[in-house]
Amino acid sequence: MMQFNFFLKLLKDSFRDLIPIIVVILFFQLAIIQAVPEGWLSTTIGLCIVGVGLAIFLQGLEIGIFPVGESLARDFAKQGSMTWVLIFGFLIGFGTTIAEPALVVIADKAASISSGRIDSTFLRLVVAGSVGFAILLGVYRIYKGHAIHYYIIIGYLFVVGITFFAPKEIIGLAYDLGGVTTSTVTVPLVAALGIGLASNIKGRNPVIDGFGLIAFASLTPMIFVQIYGIAVYNLVDAKEIASVIVNAKVSVPTDITIHSVVRGIGSVIKDVSPILVIILFFQYGVIKKRIDNLKTVFLGFFLVIVGLYAFILGLEMGLFSLGETMAYQLTKSDSITMIYAFAFAIGFSTTMAEPALMAIAKKAKEISDGKINDFALRIFVAFGVAIGIALGAFRIVDGGHIHYYIIFGYIVVILLTWISPKYIIPIAYDSGGVTTSTVTVPLVAALGIGLATNIEGRSPLIDGFGLIAFASLFPMITVMLYGIVTEKLGVKSNAEIEASNILRDALIDAENMDLSTVNIDGSDRRHSLPMDFSAVVILVPEDKKIDAIQAANKAGAPGVTVLRAEGIGLGQMDNFYRSSFEANSVMLLFLLPQSLVNPVIKSIIHSLHITTTGKGIAFAFPLSHMKGISLSRHDIFVNRKDHKNPENDTEKLIKEEEEKLTSKIVEPVLNEEHL
Repeated sequence: MMQFNFFLKLLKDSFRDLIPIIVVILFFQLAIIQAVPEGWLSTTIGLCIVGVGLAIFLQGLEIGIFPVGESLARDFAKQGSMTWVLIFGFLIGFGTTIAEPALVVIADKAASISSGRIDSTFLRLVVAGSVGFAILLGVYRIYKGHAIHYYIIIGYLFVVGITFFAPKEIIGLAYDLGGVTTSTVTVPLVAALGIGLASNIKGRNPVIDGFGLIAFASLTPMIFVQIYGIAVYNLVDAKEIASVIVNAKVSVPTDITIHSVVRGIGSVIKDVSPILVIILFFQYGVIKKRIDNLKTVFLGFFLVIVGLYAFILGLEMGLFSLGETMAYQLTKSDSITMIYAFAFAIGFSTTMAEPALMAIAKKAKEISDGKINDFALRIFVAFGVAIGIALGAFRIVDGGHIHYYIIFGYIVVILLTWISPKYIIPIAYDSGGVTTSTVTVPLVAALGIGLATNIEGRSPLIDGFGLIAFASLFPMITVMLYGIVTEKLGVKSNAEIEASNILRDALIDAENMDLSTVNIDGSDRRHSLPMDFSAVVILVPEDKKIDAIQAANKAGAPGVTVLRAEGIGLGQMDNFYRSSFEANSVMLLFLLPQSLVNPVIKSIIHSLHITTTGKGIAFAFPLSHMKGISLSRHDIFVNRKDHKNPENDTEKLIKEEEEKLTSKIVEPVLNEEHL
């Protein structure tokens, strides 16, 4: 029942996140294009399938991929074998990227426009190898505890430096490949691996060290593909010189048949199966440990497959074709402003519905203890994508060189890195890699090619690519700005809020003179409560001091103040001017809860025989306005039991009071230093 309620919540959130896409499409279709779209019923059904598929997909992640990834990372950390973790990271990166559908499409397109220089299969191997290397490097960073921004900045320098030597035909392609290599399934698993390692390696922080693997996976393909492009364009002769014409054509909504469903599910299984094979190999072959709740894990993977297929099917049922149609119609119009507005709106709306971003945002909120709000994070990421795509559209219209824009963006990212809170930097870098996935890429690619095809003087092969790179860059800027804003506003984690509330309540209670305020077990934890205290004073010879203190301690006295005492007896009071005062006695002062007064006095007078043959005086008097004394929990519970109803069962009441008190004096577990 709990899982069903969780699914209903995910379902509600999924449809809420689709609203921006619907609003954007309706506005531009009805207000700007002023035409009712064909196949609107198919599009409506497709959106409903998208919402249901997204909810199923996210629930599968929660019960399948996330637990397995974190469990593997925990077991790797316990074994202390960094070598095996590095191998695992490389294989996960390579195995999931080589079968990425978006990469297959782009590699085939690149091969067709290169006049035979670029081999599709070899390009996919280069990209997959670069992603595998990226995950390996990211895992190594977590083990060593190095700051992520040093790696990223060096990577940016490589990207920019190589750009000046790379052929212009490869630059846009390389930048775009950096954004499409992190698939919807890979991102959650890689995130779980990083967070799991950082949570289980001593001295690592899951917020600061756990994120960043996705950023590496987005950065390295840009470097490797440009190097590959330099090699093939300088060393390989063109097999044929041909002009390639790219026509922006409108897709048609997908027809659902048994064959198409089987083929679609098979395609998703093909994408997911390498992950499952690698996990099973390392779980049983390397770690040699059974997977906990194996049936639940397989159910989670099954839900991921079903949910992802339903999600893609729903998009294909009219939404992609509708988006491509709108992009084509807008590029044919005379209003450049509307093109920018559409680019901004479609970037924002599709990013809000991106499954990989939802998974990352949810995990960021969880491990930051609520300091990072998942919905707010997605809003800032979506704004970054929207700004990036709008600026990328301007670049195509204006005809500027893409690397100048990218260099300027990297400079801004580096500057913000030095002033942003440490906990937001890795999340910001990762945000650039999760924003260009299942939903965003097709619509953005259609817009870029449509613009470059219909604007005079632009080449769809050189200018049409690059929008995805913009969509990956600007979220890093906006997310770091989000971190700076939250710091300025003093946003706190849940534990910090709880700690401040406890402190505030303690200060309020301390001002209440009708309550006693005590320290718990000698610590700085304070609790104010109605409680009666008395002062017990014991005057005894100095040689009996230790015996009296031991007797009081045996009866439960938590502490004592020892004072030197001078005095004279009755026989000397008649002529005390001639008497000699000697400090031959001590005064023991006990400040006790009312429940301990009788036991302490009784224990002392029996031990020192004060009421028979021994020497000494014992008396007590009530106290008020008690503040600052330290008591054990047990003393507090017993006293409150006596205060409330001495006839009740002692142990039962002690247990009840302990539960109440413990719930109120929870210590903070996360502070600024931890973050």
